[in-house]
Amino acid sequence: MSPLNTTHHDSSTGPVLRLTGDLDHEHAPILRAQLERLPLAPGRRLVIDLSGLAFCDSSGITALLAARRHTLAAGADLVLAAVPSPILRTFTFVGLDRVFTLAPAPAPAPAPGPGPGPGPGTGCGTA
Repeated sequence: MSPLNTTHHDSSTGPVLRLTGDLDHEHAPILRAQLERLPLAPGRRLVIDLSGLAFCDSSGITALLAARRHTLAAGADLVLAAVPSPILRTFTFVGLDRVFTLAPAPAPAPAPGPGPGPGPGTGCGTA
């Protein structure tokens, strides 16, 4: 089993949490702890990007259901994005495709900015 890694960024609609590795009995508490630190607000959307998830057992499913309860309690929405085919088959078989909102791809991470530069009208050149 490989460890669960999480990264997150903010999008215009809310936080995006990317999971890679295995979401199993040993690693499900990592997801729960990460969720508690994410800012959720009414009308916002939490996207959990599962594109890097290699494995999800019943403990992982329970953690995702807890994430759903957590976001709904905050008045926010939850979307599972880029669910890998083997995991999607399991979700569909047990009916979770009717419980979760599924999306084909997550919101892209913001591109790193060029850093501070000259303000308007301070560039070189002639007008």
